[in-house]
Amino acid sequence: MKRIVFVRHAKSSWTDETLNDMERPLNERGKVDAPLMADKIRSMGFTPDALVSSPARRARKTARKFAKVYRFEPEIILDDRIYEADEEALMDVIKGFPPEAETVFVFGHNPGFTWFVNGLCNVRIDNIPTCGCAVVELPADNWENTSYEVNKLIAFEYPKKGLFD
Repeated sequence: MKRIVFVRHAKSSWTDETLNDMERPLNERGKVDAPLMADKIRSMGFTPDALVSSPARRARKTARKFAKVYRFEPEIILDDRIYEADEEALMDVIKGFPPEAETVFVFGHNPGFTWFVNGLCNVRIDNIPTCGCAVVELPADNWENTSYEVNKLIAFEYPKKGLFD
């Protein structure tokens, strides 16, 4: 059984209009939300064997905040294919995860993450919000056997969950 924790990057800043999209940093809320969500996911018993991130600054910084909470020592793997990825690119990324890893946290972006989780698990999530975490369990024994619609969404958490219930 393999697990993926899809983490959409935390809230980013738009204050510096001279920065290109790849260089946008986290804003203050993002800097607060990322460690809170890492702690929430950790409290649910999910621990990464690998962290894989988009090279975009806001995704890398979110991954670093998770790594700090988990005291994760190995290097965060950067994968260019995650930035602006569609479902096909994300499937390729997953099939290339380290074979020994049982649980991988992947940090990236919408709309690709929302579309991909919906197809991967045959569910209907309208939007994975910033710093939202979708935990997916795969029946595959290796990453190369990952396929659509046979996986289970076992958790969906985000910073404002429960505030409006």
